[in-house]
Amino acid sequence: MKWLLLLTLVALSECLIKVPLVRKKSLRQNLIDHGLLEDFLKKHSFNPASKYFKDAATMLSTQPLVNYMDMEYFGTIGIGTPAQEFTVIFDTGSSNLWVPSVYCSSPACTNHNRFNPQASSTYQATSQTVSIAYGTGSMTGILGYDTVQVGGIADTNQIFGLSETEPGSFLYYSPFDGILGLAYPSISSSGATPVFDNMWNQGLVPQDLFSVYLSSNDQSGSVVMFGGIDSSYYTGTLNWVPLSSEGYWQITVDSITMNGESIACSGSCQAIVDTGTSLLSGPTNAIANIQSYIGASQNSNGQMVVSCSAINNLPDIVFTINGVQYPLPPSAYILQSQQGCISGFQGMNIPTESGELWILGDVFIRQYFAVFDRANNQVGLAPVA
Repeated sequence: MKWLLLLTLVALSECLIKVPLVRKKSLRQNLIDHGLLEDFLKKHSFNPASKYFKDAATMLSTQPLVNYMDMEYFGTIGIGTPAQEFTVIFDTGSSNLWVPSVYCSSPACTNHNRFNPQASSTYQATSQTVSIAYGTGSMTGILGYDTVQVGGIADTNQIFGLSETEPGSFLYYSPFDGILGLAYPSISSSGATPVFDNMWNQGLVPQDLFSVYLSSNDQSGSVVMFGGIDSSYYTGTLNWVPLSSEGYWQITVDSITMNGESIACSGSCQAIVDTGTSLLSGPTNAIANIQSYIGASQNSNGQMVVSCSAINNLPDIVFTINGVQYPLPPSAYILQSQQGCISGFQGMNIPTESGELWILGDVFIRQYFAVFDRANNQVGLAPVA
């Protein structure tokens, strides 16, 4: 019986669809390199909460996609027949797939790959429009259907957005073309069926789940796996956490502590596990306290700078989730770059009635292999190997 189970697991792991993710310079880094970040920050206020709360978007004028300015992990997909290639963010914090199209003449579209429906024999047009707000500005466009190639799988009749406007000239410097959302259908704009739902409905993946491994140091090695789990990416056992809400991948965090003392989230709080957010985000006041604990101060680029030597002296910050402790060492929450060291925490203004919300972005996922289990509405977490 054991052997049979083992063979089944081997067979399942062979059906795994792995999409490699490449780590590139973030939009923020590109803006720094071009001497444009200071000017950009004067013109655009930045509130990570606008991705999750449309009313937060109206609290201050943010541009769309500014939430992705620190993103570094990208994968390649193909759309159409023959396939046209696009670099996308695999984003568990949104649900739509969209890419720039030839109908878009914004500066941001002109130097990115643009989908040309005329060049695809399998494209089907619709009269539906789509508007996706990632802030108060939004990506507007039309919806169409075509075959989407993801890691060797042909996902046919996939609805997706073809952008016609992408406001924000800064997107000209963004390292990605579009976004492939991996959250639940309930938060999808225009009711568009998300890519993973379509894959599962068509029987293209063996299990109704996907998993993510983000490599800490290399340009390569990171991967999104559709339809299965590869245990070589983590150590120990996966701890399962039930979702508290099915829209985003939202869970309950019991506490956040440092040296055994509560520093935030006393009496539990909500958190979203989001591959499409690079940092660890939380309420402004709580984050300000953490920044002061770790000795972070703001520089002219709007980044919270920390002395690199602090990495050796600071304590772990421990997230307790469903009774299990997930420590983040200083080497995880302090990011080292050529410019020096910056804090991996960022504050966000959240509408007060929604309570305390945290976003467990790539800073967290680099430490913990994550399984997004749609069949059982739960997230699995285990330390990365």
